[in-house]
Amino acid sequence: MNNLNELWQNVLNYFKSKINDTVYNVWFSNIELVDFSEGTATILFPSQFNKNIVIHEYEQLFEEAFNAVIGFRIKLNYTSPEDNISTEEKNQKNLTNLSNDIFTFDNFIAGPSNKFAYTAAKAIAANPGGKFSGGNNVANYNPLFIYGSSGLGKTHLLKAISHAVTENFPDYKIVYVHAEAFTNEFIAALGNHTVDEFHEKYRNNIDVFLVDDVQFIGGKIQTEEEFFHTFNSLIENGKQVVLTSDRPPKEIRTLTERMRSRFETGLLADIQTPEFETRCAIIKRKAELLNFELDNNVIEFIAERIKSNIRQLEGSTNTMHAMCTYGGEPPTIATAQQAIKDVVNVVQPLPITIQHIVEEVSRTTGVSIEDIYSKKRNANISTARKMTFYIIRSVTDMSFKDIGKEFSKDRTTVMYNFEEMEKKLLTNTALNAQVMDIINNIKDEQQ
Repeated sequence: MNNLNELWQNVLNYFKSKINDTVYNVWFSNIELVDFSEGTATILFPSQFNKNIVIHEYEQLFEEAFNAVIGFRIKLNYTSPEDNISTEEKNQKNLTNLSNDIFTFDNFIAGPSNKFAYTAAKAIAANPGGKFSGGNNVANYNPLFIYGSSGLGKTHLLKAISHAVTENFPDYKIVYVHAEAFTNEFIAALGNHTVDEFHEKYRNNIDVFLVDDVQFIGGKIQTEEEFFHTFNSLIENGKQVVLTSDRPPKEIRTLTERMRSRFETGLLADIQTPEFETRCAIIKRKAELLNFELDNNVIEFIAERIKSNIRQLEGSTNTMHAMCTYGGEPPTIATAQQAIKDVVNVVQPLPITIQHIVEEVSRTTGVSIEDIYSKKRNANISTARKMTFYIIRSVTDMSFKDIGKEFSKDRTTVMYNFEEMEKKLLTNTALNAQVMDIINNIKDEQQ
């Protein structure tokens, strides 16, 4: 490749060969390749919304395209103008710019699969923490722990609580944070010697604490210890805490027993896969928000084929709206079939990839992906690498030889590492819990 533009044009041509013109024009035409250095390609999207939609649906296509054009695997960095905003500014923006937020209780479609969680969330928004006046914690569901698979509406309920509390109690200080952002912020506070300021923010200057994907603190000893004391401080002072997770506390095996026990002291509310009628209502409501008229037969066609993920239902409606609005397509079943063809492929169980396993191990252990692939022999890196080999062998049909090719190791080395990890798991309960949590998480995502 002579230059950046030539590389990117070849990647775009690959995209065009794999997706239809309407999808390409709506979602891909304004994306740019802004840098390619040190084995990393940086791709700039026009907005965070565009980035989230495209990467959620087509991340594997990006990886395939670059691999096909360049001939070897590289790291992809996805960015947008909003990514330059700090985590705290993003959280504050999420909470203050609620007038145009679609994540409200009015826009949440309640059905048998989520009614309990929806009702509990509304009760909290009306009376958070007993309005901090010594109210009954049990009656006020503190903490509320909402769990369910990805894409079923947990984050929507968190933001709906935030929206309603802001309207009902404008003086209340609300903090919404993703568990990974909490972790990163705490690590930064340790490094910058600003832990006191961190405590002030999360323990002394907060009324409603909303934490998304709390399972990510599991296995991170210092972060979990900090979160435990933050959680206790808020609950003891009558402040409202709402947590979401992809599984109930008892199944987050990397959490300490005392943390699991604290999560279970309030109200547990699960969200299940939406029923057919609820799926139809979700599509219809999304179309109404877009001022997009769909016949019932089209709505039912989509609902019958996308069964397990609300984001996919809404995303397909978005795509169909774009096809009809900008591509001149009629809102028929044929158009719907075209709009969901890529989404349906995503919804079906996908082969478990090595890359995904390495990413999960890296996220859980804190060892970088580069170090897992490297020849470094530091104890933590070696353990993460053995863990990776063990998990790949456990959840895929790959041979030791094939695994070795991926990591530039011979078959004997991989087999030895696998057996070493197998022995450790028999005696190290914490390590065993960590490995099983990764395996279960990966398998859950394939369902």
